[in-house]
Amino acid sequence: MPESEAERLKRLRDKQIQTRDPMINERKYQRTMSVKEKRMRKPINLLEDWKNVRYIAKAPIYGLLIGIIGTIILVKLWAWEYAIYVGILATVLIMLFSAVLGNALDLREDIKKHLQ
Repeated sequence: MPESEAERLKRLRDKQIQTRDPMINERKYQRTMSVKEKRMRKPINLLEDWKNVRYIAKAPIYGLLIGIIGTIILVKLWAWEYAIYVGILATVLIMLFSAVLGNALDLREDIKKHLQ
């Protein structure tokens, strides 16, 4: 019995020493810093970053580009003094519609993600 009691006390002491390890914070700090350094070394890839942007932000940008191109074409083809204002109004409406569409696409992806 005394031998098993001594072993139990030894294991208990080792366990307490492990929980009060003074180097645990240092190792945690080194681990987080190494992760940050690896992230910093990773090259910037704009195409990959653009794929990570949510549709609620991407869709209005696409709508703005389509609206600007449409406004330029409208002003060139339609010789009316208010054609630019019609083009600007169409651009704003396209951006609003694309923002709603982008939000719907994001919600669809979130639902798919939560169903898995």
